[in-house]
Amino acid sequence: MTDVAPRLAALAERLLEEPLPIRIRAWDGSTAGPPSAPVLRIRHRRALRRILWSPGELGLARAWVAGELDVDGDLYGLLAQLAPLLWEKNEDGGSRQRVAALVRDPDVRAAARELLSLGGPLPPPAPPREETRRRFGVRHTPGRDRQAVRHHYDVGNDFYELVLGPSMVYSCAYWEPGDEGRKPTLEEAQHAKLDLVCRKLALTTGSRLLDVGCGWGSLVLHAAREYGASAVGITLSHEQATYARKRVAEEGLADRVEIRVQDYRDVADGPYDAIASIGMAEHVGREHYLQYAGGLYSLLKPGGRLLNHQIARRPLRDESAYRVDDFIEAYVFPDGELAPLARTAGALEEAGFEVRDVESLREHYALTLRAWVDNLEGAFPRAAALTSPGRARVWRLYMAASALAFERNRIGVNQILAVRTPVSGESGLPLRTREWLGG
Repeated sequence: MTDVAPRLAALAERLLEEPLPIRIRAWDGSTAGPPSAPVLRIRHRRALRRILWSPGELGLARAWVAGELDVDGDLYGLLAQLAPLLWEKNEDGGSRQRVAALVRDPDVRAAARELLSLGGPLPPPAPPREETRRRFGVRHTPGRDRQAVRHHYDVGNDFYELVLGPSMVYSCAYWEPGDEGRKPTLEEAQHAKLDLVCRKLALTTGSRLLDVGCGWGSLVLHAAREYGASAVGITLSHEQATYARKRVAEEGLADRVEIRVQDYRDVADGPYDAIASIGMAEHVGREHYLQYAGGLYSLLKPGGRLLNHQIARRPLRDESAYRVDDFIEAYVFPDGELAPLARTAGALEEAGFEVRDVESLREHYALTLRAWVDNLEGAFPRAAALTSPGRARVWRLYMAASALAFERNRIGVNQILAVRTPVSGESGLPLRTREWLGG
């Protein structure tokens, strides 16, 4: 049998209702699709069973993580062709309705039965072990948040060192042009981002900083070392905390930096002069966001500043249709949620903050993700050995798809500078608000 790929391509075009923009290479050696297009390789018939039993993104993700699907050549090129079909078409939920309607189509059901026979015997394969298992408790309670955060972050510090590089910063870098237009290295760009945050927060010697979701400690170390701040970093990940404490000790900054395994809701030792929340608010959840913003407000002294660095999604015509991508929910950020920029700014204002500056870093994150993908692809066998082949494949797909999502304006990332402005109205900011830009 050497006709699997043409049969798959025919069904795909029926489901998509348009020509297939990629080339398929099946396990039987057959191919179909435009000769010059990116190639999706179907390595094993089990991939069909996964897709048929979990139609859409989740089935594809399971087959990818299991190594049953792969790409010949440029992963970005393949994802760029698939993005308009899988993620950008009818983003308000219409695509799921369309698939549901097609499933009721007798011709499509007949084709599905044919593909089921190609996929091999039942039952469907078990999900890859990298998929998050059932989580207990109400969403975004402290216990459930610990489960979600540890699924994502406790996969090995050595793995993160390989992907993130020496800076160990897991948020977008700030890509300022180097000397004579030279592109900075990832480490230089991450240093620039840390410094930008410290300047926006107006840190000086003795400033008391709280870093909510401190990761591996890079910001608190930078603030203490470069600005003389006294910094507290909190995380729910024991692996991150252990790593960060080791860095603090090695740099001789234990008198100025404290790392805690602590939920943001349990911090009670304010007031702080400044608070940074970088890449953490995506874990909070819409039903808890006002509590989050109010809690940070209460921890700041009057005149204190908050720097909230957060990924944002585009608003939907029907916000009730929003749901996290199945792949992200199952393999990357369990219980994570994105909100439009306006909703985040509104919640901060409702909590009492005065929003003073918003800076979009959307293109910066795309550049950062591509640098991380380069790091991963350049040492993929070691990455797979440090975690698992499936986990390494999760990260390769997640970061490459995310880079394209930022480039295509499906998602963005923003730094919001907000102030707990006192009753007097004196914000403490100069008339030329963006003094941190220099010049």
